[in-house]
Amino acid sequence: MLVDRFGRIATDLRVSVTDKCDLRCTYCMPAEGLPWLPRAEVLTDDELERLVDIAVRLLGVREVRLTGGEPLIRPGLPGLVERLAALMPRPQLSLTTNGVALSRLAVPLAQAGLDRVNVSLDTLDPELFRTLTRRDKLERVIAGIDAALAAGLGPVKINTVLMRGVNDHEAAELLRWSLERGCELRFIEQMPLDAQHGWDRSVMVTAEEILKSLEAEFDLEPEGGEARGSAPAETWRVVGYKAPDGSPARVGVIASVTRPFCGDCDRVRLTADGQVRTCLFAREESDLRGALRAGASDAELAERWRVAMRGKKAAAGIGEPGFVQPDRPMSAIGG
Repeated sequence: MLVDRFGRIATDLRVSVTDKCDLRCTYCMPAEGLPWLPRAEVLTDDELERLVDIAVRLLGVREVRLTGGEPLIRPGLPGLVERLAALMPRPQLSLTTNGVALSRLAVPLAQAGLDRVNVSLDTLDPELFRTLTRRDKLERVIAGIDAALAAGLGPVKINTVLMRGVNDHEAAELLRWSLERGCELRFIEQMPLDAQHGWDRSVMVTAEEILKSLEAEFDLEPEGGEARGSAPAETWRVVGYKAPDGSPARVGVIASVTRPFCGDCDRVRLTADGQVRTCLFAREESDLRGALRAGASDAELAERWRVAMRGKKAAAGIGEPGFVQPDRPMSAIGG
């Protein structure tokens, strides 16, 4: 298994399939984009399949989340999903996307074996969406969410980052919209992962502020710690609302900054260029691509992965003295 020095076991693998993105969100990257990885440095489908196979067959990984950049712009993604769904033991397969291409790919992905999707959506205001993403594609994102629901890729989770004075007034509206569609909304505290290194904690909307805003319009009942497990989101039941399966509707808050959950972390990340990252905020990486392309065996690659995991730190350390933002931005790390 992938066990770190503190006894945490990684069973959730986040796999970035590309560092490229078709949006230019202001809190993520500059308007002109970023220097993308050369194609030769990006793992091929065969290489990704092999590394994920090692993770699930030899290292105890049970869940695989495909991320980016924007994963839907990787050519042939449904084919890769089909190959990963055929692995034994079969991992649970999910995907985090901006939703722009989801209306076209929801059905092929579901048919290939994808289990569910998370869609990033920070506003329902078309003009604000254009300002935040520098693209006029809100209608396509909403169409993608509807297509994912229709294709059975549920529960469809919506990821929202609130920013002070920008979209924080939309918290209740976004929750109501998500509930009406049968989606699960997750608010995420803005984290220092922007390419510009311009993150400012004073601009971040905290979990406490988010909940206060929601409770002004909704009756929320907190769920206990057992319900959370190792999940990053704290969840609340929204009284009077039901999920599509008849269970209580929920809303979550991922408070990575003000309520860190590092002690229960069960995640490990593989970048599009084959680097193991044991934490979103790690400043060190362990190279699997080089060893793989040099002819390493499955057992050797698994041991390299185990060694990398033993180097995981106790906590991300956001806000602590000496914290330094990782060099790679979120688009290059994978969510």
